[in-house]
Amino acid sequence: MELSEETNKLLSEAVKVLKNSYAPYSNIHVASAILSDGGRIYVGVNVENSSYGLTICAERSAVSAMISGGGRNIVAIAIATDYPEPLMPCGACRQVIAEFSENPLIVSYSTSTGKIYAVRLSDIFPRPFKLMKQ
Repeated sequence: MELSEETNKLLSEAVKVLKNSYAPYSNIHVASAILSDGGRIYVGVNVENSSYGLTICAERSAVSAMISGGGRNIVAIAIATDYPEPLMPCGACRQVIAEFSENPLIVSYSTSTGKIYAVRLSDIFPRPFKLMKQ
């Protein structure tokens, strides 16, 4: 699969922080990098907790970093994992990504096999929940 220079940069940034993931329970390490409409890149990793419901996914971690840094719109998001297959965002992450984007490119990459998937959010999450803003 031929990826743009911009997309390769996002994947590279995600791979750089993959080692920072905290995954002692699943042993699946995940990192994410977001490109905002301002051109900045924000990264995040999964942070597991023995109470699984308190686990933070890499995608939501990166979104939080973007919001903390003043960004509000996701253009593209890359996900890197040490799992043999690329992993798509979970349902909660899809909803959070949808909150801050119209239809970003999602690229997922497995560092252990080199497989890459690229999809648009609308292809894997066609009807996100949206409240009308007042």
